[in-house]
Amino acid sequence: MKYRLLLLFCFFFWQLATASSFNLRIDDQIADSVDVKRLNDAAYQNRLTDPAQSISNAKKALDLAQKIKFIAGEAESYRVIGIGFYYLNQRDSAINNYLKSLSIYSASNNRLGEAKVSNNMGNLWIDVDYDKALFFFKKTLAIAQKFKKEELIAGSYLNIGNAYYRKKNYSIALKNYEISSKIFNDLNNPIGITQSLQNRGVIYYSINNFYKAIEILTQANLKAKAYELNSSVASINLTLTSSFIAIGNYELAEIYLEEGKAFAKLVNDAKKIYDYTYTKYELEYKKKDYAQAIIYLKEVHDQDSIFYKENIASNINLIQQTLKQQQVQSENERIIENQRNAKKLTVAAVTVLILAFLLIFILVKSNKKSKKSNEELQRLNDEVKQQKNNVDRINQKLEEIITERTKDLIIKNQKLGEYSSHLSHQIRAPVATLKGLMLLIQEDAVEFGEIIPQINKCVDNIDYQILDINDALHDPTRYHLNRKNQ
Repeated sequence: MKYRLLLLFCFFFWQLATASSFNLRIDDQIADSVDVKRLNDAAYQNRLTDPAQSISNAKKALDLAQKIKFIAGEAESYRVIGIGFYYLNQRDSAINNYLKSLSIYSASNNRLGEAKVSNNMGNLWIDVDYDKALFFFKKTLAIAQKFKKEELIAGSYLNIGNAYYRKKNYSIALKNYEISSKIFNDLNNPIGITQSLQNRGVIYYSINNFYKAIEILTQANLKAKAYELNSSVASINLTLTSSFIAIGNYELAEIYLEEGKAFAKLVNDAKKIYDYTYTKYELEYKKKDYAQAIIYLKEVHDQDSIFYKENIASNINLIQQTLKQQQVQSENERIIENQRNAKKLTVAAVTVLILAFLLIFILVKSNKKSKKSNEELQRLNDEVKQQKNNVDRINQKLEEIITERTKDLIIKNQKLGEYSSHLSHQIRAPVATLKGLMLLIQEDAVEFGEIIPQINKCVDNIDYQILDINDALHDPTRYHLNRKNQ
């Protein structure tokens, strides 16, 4: 009996100690899961201002989530890491993390998690296949509406508008942007409000309503800088610069271009830096500074080759990763149903052919663009040469004019010298004679009637000399004033 009581007493204390230890572990796990959420939230908020820091924070969250086996936190960490790589334009790394996140969310039947990843997948495909991007965005919208997640609904409409914008269906794009803008304003979401303003401004620029575009994009620029959305400032200023170029305000275009380029360098966005270089070429060309335009066009040409190779490599990796996902799904389905698997493989093969055709199309388009750039460069060189020839002809004409004017001045100087001689000799002599005759008249040495012929002769001589001088000065064929000297 004593031993039984002792055993019962020991068992009671063991249970109490075990329960306390279990509760402590539960409390630690709850605290750690809160830290995972906090790190993931911070990483997501930094995606536009510092994507590299987003990746770092999300990786810390991932390590902690795996340590405590927090499945939802692990999936979200992979998704946020993918978003960080997306904003760094590293799409192959982005798709890898998205697929890991999607796999975990799907296995745990987390529909909202799947919707978020679907939204991110659509953003990856939007530059490669518009219809595929729309598929992902509409899938996200359907789930978001089912669960009444307003922020996700607003983001879906924004992204659907982006897809239609790229398809050049501007009216549908603008309608979706306006819906997203209203929801973001109701939620007081600064990032969403800024992006909606930016996208609406881009639409108005695309339909050549430049003043409306400038009005909206200026608001977006101020909001983006207020909330330190560096990547957004770089994107907004690119369209703002083009808008000011379109209306001929090159001074403001230069200001927004330099500001936007600085933000693009700040977030290390090679694509936007390339776009700013091309926009700088357009600005210098519009300003008719063809020498500077040629310099920037050459820089664009050099960057275009590098950027194109990187972009193609990224697209190929995106396609390869997607195909790997499809192959894994096909393999799982083959275990369940062989016939269904065969159909999946056929679809995959067709997809490969379509994607291969797409790659060929992109290569051909890039070659055409390079050829067009070369032709533009040659045209500008020819124009500069033509301007140089025009300047040479003008200089030659000026030299001829100067030579002719110099010759004319020499002749006129010569005539002026002879005019002085005439004043001293030819005209002064009859004037002196007249003075002498007048003196004789005053002294009553002669009769006035006797000297009238002499006075007339002197006056005629003076008149003749004056007429001769006048003719000589106005006759370019005469090189001397006195006809006797000719």
